[in-house]
Amino acid sequence: MKRLWVPVFALFLLAGGSRATAQDKILNFGALEPVSAEAARAQAEAWLKDIGKTDAGTRERFEAIWQKNDTTVLDRVTATIVMADSAAAKLLADARDAAIPAPTKVPEILRNEKASAFFRANLGLAYARALSNRRVHEEALEVLKTFKADQVVEPAAYLFHRAVAEHALLNKSEASKTIIRLLEDAVSSPERYKTVSALMLLDMQAWKDKDLGSIARKMENIERRLDLARGGPQTQKLQKEVIARLDEIIKELENKAKKKPNPGPGGS
Repeated sequence: MKRLWVPVFALFLLAGGSRATAQDKILNFGALEPVSAEAARAQAEAWLKDIGKTDAGTRERFEAIWQKNDTTVLDRVTATIVMADSAAAKLLADARDAAIPAPTKVPEILRNEKASAFFRANLGLAYARALSNRRVHEEALEVLKTFKADQVVEPAAYLFHRAVAEHALLNKSEASKTIIRLLEDAVSSPERYKTVSALMLLDMQAWKDKDLGSIARKMENIERRLDLARGGPQTQKLQKEVIARLDEIIKELENKAKKKPNPGPGGS
């Protein structure tokens, strides 16, 4: 399973997927490498200093966070932000709590241009990841669009969760571009990201407009939105599209039945 993404990605390319040129690969190689633990720790420490969190208690908690080698760099950066900023801590706690209604817009804390890019981008990624785990794909994608992959400590995580949102929202073109970038540019991304992303690409190759599969995907999206208590105009629009397409299919079948030759008396 570890190397499954390679043949799956190759199948996608053979099916007509995009391939970067050799020159593009040379230019982009290493462009989306993850930030090392040492560099991320230095960035986190500089951020704490910038916001005036230099007391002994903060320093002790900071050291405890960065001594945990069994967690990802993004998790350690997130833990640092949560430890030092109560508003950020509440934002992530609410995002992870299924009992709290899903957000309907990007939080102001992530739009505050006075805050450092390090803070906004990495908190935004952690927030989008939490929303993605709850299948709140619309706002997860909206948040991720407020910054870029190269602004976070784990660019592969950014691209993966963006691709998941775009795939779930049936944005085939956007999802394909994001996945291609993950597979070709984020060369150090975890194997699980590569495997799932390649499988999403393969899945989208079979998508067709207005077939029963398309209807099923829209119905699944409607169900997801209703589970999130989102029965508003957008969900109603999707419901109308599904009903309209089902009506078209029924009429097409009826017309075919009418055109079918009648065998007449004694016919079989």
